[in-house]
Amino acid sequence: MSGWGVIMNRCVLKSKIHRIRVTETELYYEGSITLDEDLLERANILPYEKVEVLNLSTGSRIETYAIPGKRGSGVVCLNGPAARTAQVGDEIIVLSYWWASEEEISGGKLPEPIIIRGESDA
Repeated sequence: MSGWGVIMNRCVLKSKIHRIRVTETELYYEGSITLDEDLLERANILPYEKVEVLNLSTGSRIETYAIPGKRGSGVVCLNGPAARTAQVGDEIIVLSYWWASEEEISGGKLPEPIIIRGESDA
């Protein structure tokens, strides 16, 4: 409980796909980021889950949702307006979060975030 007598939840890191390269952009699409289905599964990111995309090349930070791409394709495609925030070859980080209760946090029940390192991560 917080000092105000209400139960609080905090947004904490669940998954991080670190330093992957954008393989394509598709401006005239409804929106989102398309990621290889294998990558989504390894990072425990569900289809249509909200994600944050950080572009190491430009400094941009956007929120969108993940959609599964062809398994084994290695696709990393920013779609719709998000396509304006990256170019093919840019290095990005994809983050997902979950809400944890104060009890989970104080009780040490937080799982370690899943961190997937891209090929360009030295």
